[in-house]
Amino acid sequence: MSMVQEFKEFAMKGNVMDLAVGVIIGGAFGKIVDSIVGDLIMPFIAWIMGGKLDFSGMFVLLGKVPEGTATTYDALKKAQVPMFAYGNFITILINFIILAFIIFIMVKQVNRLRKEEPPAAPAEPAEDVLLLREIRDSLKK
Repeated sequence: MSMVQEFKEFAMKGNVMDLAVGVIIGGAFGKIVDSIVGDLIMPFIAWIMGGKLDFSGMFVLLGKVPEGTATTYDALKKAQVPMFAYGNFITILINFIILAFIIFIMVKQVNRLRKEEPPAAPAEPAEDVLLLREIRDSLKK
C-alpha cells in the first residue's frame, strides 16, 4: 500500500475529521471568549472598581527605559525593554477560566441529554446449563 493511500485512509477516519472540526471550532470559540473578556467583562470589572482598569498595562520594568520612550506597555514592548508583564497573564488566565467553565457546562449538558441505555437483560442460560440445573434440583429432592 502506498504512503499516499495510507495517509488518505488515516485522514478519512471519523476521529481525525472530528478532531479537525473541533480544532477549527475551538479556535473560533477562543476568539469569542477573548472578545467577551476584553470587551464585556474587563470593562465591567473596571466600572465596579471605579475607574479605568486595564490588566494588560500592568507590568514591572526589569531594564532601563531608553530616552524618549513612553512608559506604556505597547511602547516598551516595541522598544524591547525587558519587563515582567503580569497583567497580560491575568487577562489570559481570565480567558482560560471562562473558556474552561463554558466547556464544563457544555459537556455537562451533553452528558445529561445523552440517552441512557437501559441495562441489558441477562442472557438466557444455554440449554445444557438448564438441563444440568434440572438434574441438580432432581437430585436434591
